[in-house]
Amino acid sequence: MFKPDEVIEYKQTPQGNLHLNIFKPAELKAAAPGIVFFFGGGWVGGSPEQFFPQCRMLAELGMWSASAEYRVKDVHGTSPFICVEDGKSAVRWIRQHAEELGVRPDMLAAGGGSAGAHVAACSAIINDFDNPDEDAGISSKPDLLILFNPVIDTTEEGYGQEKLEGRELELSPRHNVRPGNPPTLIMQGTEDTTTPFDCAAEFAERMFEEGNKCEVTGYDGQVHGFFNYRDGDNEYYPKTFERLKEFLADQGYL
Repeated sequence: MFKPDEVIEYKQTPQGNLHLNIFKPAELKAAAPGIVFFFGGGWVGGSPEQFFPQCRMLAELGMWSASAEYRVKDVHGTSPFICVEDGKSAVRWIRQHAEELGVRPDMLAAGGGSAGAHVAACSAIINDFDNPDEDAGISSKPDLLILFNPVIDTTEEGYGQEKLEGRELELSPRHNVRPGNPPTLIMQGTEDTTTPFDCAAEFAERMFEEGNKCEVTGYDGQVHGFFNYRDGDNEYYPKTFERLKEFLADQGYL
């Protein structure tokens, strides 16, 4: 139902080449604000198709949108650290090729769901894990974050500690907040037992303390993955998309 307008390779790796599924605005007269999404799946599996609906609908509103492949354990035998590296690579590649893609390099957002939201958040907040072969002069940090039930804390209080082999603080956005982190929207179910609502709220508090903007929108009674399009019959898809639009408009992206 939702098919990309173009699929472009953005990275070559020993485990396989990675691609961006790109959705273009119908009438792109000048460089447009952009967003790249990362799918969820516990750093283990998942598909870029998860965010095809959001990409298409944002493109129809005039925003350049993409859903990225990144390496995951079941397919590539890789760790969460590699997921974060690939997320940073995707942001950097888009910014590096912004002119030919029709994207504003100073208005590039990153988003995602669950572990994909973690990849997006880490690209902005975690300073390490850039690919050393890439041009460090081009920033891998997005200018805005859109996070659906994110893995925002990788300690025992959140999700993923057992997958990080004692290095959980290195990849925990909640524990690495600093001044200058980008404006962030989190959409979170209040009954999420995978990525607890309290972790999102505490991350937002740390963002406020460091002088950053972070809005958390809670959805009463909702659990993990509540926002997905599914077959188009999920009432929380349009609700979260409207909230997404509102935040993007407030930030001047729509």
